[in-house]
Amino acid sequence: MDSEKTFWAHLDDLRGVLFRIIGVYLAACIGLFAFMPRIFDKIILAPTRGDFPVYGFFERLAHSAPLLADESMSGTPAGSFSIELVNIELASQFFIHVSSTFWFALVLTLPVIIYLLWTFVRPGLYPKEREHATAAFVMGNVMFYLGAATGYFLVFPLTLRFLAGYQLSPLIPNVVSLSSYMDTFFTLLLLMGLVFELPLLAWIMGRTGLITREFFARYRRHAIVALIVLAAIITPTGDPLTLFVVFIPVYILWEFSAWLVKPNAKRQQNEEK
Repeated sequence: MDSEKTFWAHLDDLRGVLFRIIGVYLAACIGLFAFMPRIFDKIILAPTRGDFPVYGFFERLAHSAPLLADESMSGTPAGSFSIELVNIELASQFFIHVSSTFWFALVLTLPVIIYLLWTFVRPGLYPKEREHATAAFVMGNVMFYLGAATGYFLVFPLTLRFLAGYQLSPLIPNVVSLSSYMDTFFTLLLLMGLVFELPLLAWIMGRTGLITREFFARYRRHAIVALIVLAAIITPTGDPLTLFVVFIPVYILWEFSAWLVKPNAKRQQNEEK
């Protein structure tokens, strides 16, 4: 552990780290602000068009399994599906441009920010603590981006297509505003990113002795029911196909979390005997 530096020396190191973090974040904001219109056209608004890959995949899947077909997928051919967004507030597009820049810059630079903070904290940790912190850093980043990718390519398109086509009455046409689209977009991607942190949480709790692998075995049936409910909340389409497709990766996270946690020490010794 590094205990030779004075308090003021540590404070000076922290100030340097914070300046570097601000510099990286501002550089990302400037670059993303310039390219945000293209990012909107090619990435953010891609699920509003029928050529989005997941729509064609689910249309083919629905044809091969008619009993599981979602009406929102099978009723309209993927190629003809489209959603037109409207802007109902004068300054909304500008503020969404700015807020989206800030959010994307934070998501993209988060690993760099955490790493820079890590360079400040690292000298004060023991070697074993450094190994655990490094593993947590890598796992946390990988799982968050996997969750966000699942939200973008799977959860958000299915939710969007269902909600955009849902009508309480034929007399009430759906007009999707830009702000509501962006709120749903960021909420679902952030939610899925957090859900995919379940293995990291389980690993930390296992390291601290709060849970063991037997916990997952004991409550597996309860977890299946809870995860089905969670999948139904994340994707309100109500069709079995969508529910099943969202449930599978979430359940895999549960089993992966169980694998990361060590078994009970006494039980492991008995099995070895």
